[in-house]
Amino acid sequence: MSEQSPLIVAIEGGGTKFVCGIGSDPHHLLATTRIETTTPQETLENVSHWISKMKVEHGPIAAIGIGTFGPVDLNKESDTYGYITTTPKPHWHQTDVVGFFRNRFKVPVGFDTDVNAAVLAEYLWGAGQGKDPLIYITVGTGVGGGVLVNGQLLHGLLHPEIGHLIVPPPHNSLAIQREGQCPYHKSCVEGYVCGPSIAKRWGVKADALPPDHPAWEEVADVMGYALMNLTLTLSPKRIILGGGVMQQPHLIPLVQGKLMHHLNGYVAAPELSEDIQKFLTSPGLGGRSGLLGSLALGRMALGEKNVPTS
Repeated sequence: MSEQSPLIVAIEGGGTKFVCGIGSDPHHLLATTRIETTTPQETLENVSHWISKMKVEHGPIAAIGIGTFGPVDLNKESDTYGYITTTPKPHWHQTDVVGFFRNRFKVPVGFDTDVNAAVLAEYLWGAGQGKDPLIYITVGTGVGGGVLVNGQLLHGLLHPEIGHLIVPPPHNSLAIQREGQCPYHKSCVEGYVCGPSIAKRWGVKADALPPDHPAWEEVADVMGYALMNLTLTLSPKRIILGGGVMQQPHLIPLVQGKLMHHLNGYVAAPELSEDIQKFLTSPGLGGRSGLLGSLALGRMALGEKNVPTS
């Protein structure tokens, strides 16, 4: 790392943990840490304490990049820009994340969803290089999706909320609770396939289910419907599936098969037939996509329109 390279703090805020790092680019991360997600005040104070410690050890920071769970307000003209807004996460409703760190450290703050951060990192340095439009979906504590189109993260009325796409209820489900577990929608993707929903509906945590458990066929079916909708609306060049639930080695092949089944040959493209393993794949950056994307957001907050790929 050269003396001219600014130090950026990257914060990936998740429903279970906040992962923080400091460095200048993916090849020069000086330190990382994990902080459990509890209440907003406790969590943000713990992150702040770590940043202050890193400043003592490594010197001044130039910016902070934050990719967090949502929904969030990305409208810079809004009074609640930088807030986590209508999240179902207890206690985090209307939390001013950007204001907390900007007021505390007096540096520019880049801000977006954790999944938009992840899709940015995969586009720059991972499995999505050269693929535009690109979609990244995480299935873990919740379900979220980030979208990159024409080299830019997709913002609009809000931001993509792929986890709340409505899908058909699983047919003849064997789950002990057949209804979806989302408090807002009873038949959305997140309500069926995120980790807590799997545990509630099947009575067993996802990581304790054997590969031949009927829950996985149902998860794949729900994801297949969601990905069909995204494929037909956004026409992505690639879809990347991350998150703890998707780390089951047998699951992505199941989802690939369900996507092709639901499309039923409607889209005549090799990416949706013989090349499906390239079209629908796992993250190239492993579990670091959100953190490295947050680093990129921090660099963009300094005025970099295009984050260098080195």
